[in-house]
Amino acid sequence: MNQTFTILLGGALAVDDRVRALVKESRVIAADGGMRHADALGVRPEVWVGDFDSTDAGLVARFPDIARKDFPPAKNLTDGALAIEEALERGADRIVMAGALQGERTDHGLMNMLLAVRLAGEGADIVLTSGEEEAHPLLAGETVVDMPEGALFSVLGFSDLAGLAIDNAVYPLQDFALPFGVARGVSNKAKGGPVRFALKNGSGIIILRPHDFSGV
Repeated sequence: MNQTFTILLGGALAVDDRVRALVKESRVIAADGGMRHADALGVRPEVWVGDFDSTDAGLVARFPDIARKDFPPAKNLTDGALAIEEALERGADRIVMAGALQGERTDHGLMNMLLAVRLAGEGADIVLTSGEEEAHPLLAGETVVDMPEGALFSVLGFSDLAGLAIDNAVYPLQDFALPFGVARGVSNKAKGGPVRFALKNGSGIIILRPHDFSGV
């Protein structure tokens, strides 16, 4: 049986039907200030982890009965990474990182994407969301992401990408070489339904804006 865990992170989260579908029937772990998203999602985390430097007394008072795992501020992992380790220890094979992308800390958002790519390489099924945006790891093999018709998406390489193919998009690609740092993969549009990505070598991230139909 699949074990889906949602990790509540401290970035922005606009809750809509797409986000609710991602977290539906999942187990939930909150990372520090990410607990503030619990009410909007209608979920009750089974554990709350972190150093709690982003958690004020009011948030603690709202969730007095949630089991906590406290860590010192001087540590080698982010609160989000600690929450993901907790989820993996509890048997997660699919992870939704909610509140992972948009917020005050660019370093945390980028680290969340890099962490997701690493975990995907180790076999985890993982997606990041802010509601306004989603991110899906792109590794060698095939990746399929269901996208609304006309929605804007981009492919960003964390390395050179070799043999990149994109099907069911306004700008398809076949066996394309995308050098690291080149913007060719930015601002494509979905035709609606499953968009299929194939990659022979390299790693990157697919960033989808499911409500952005502004074009290129």
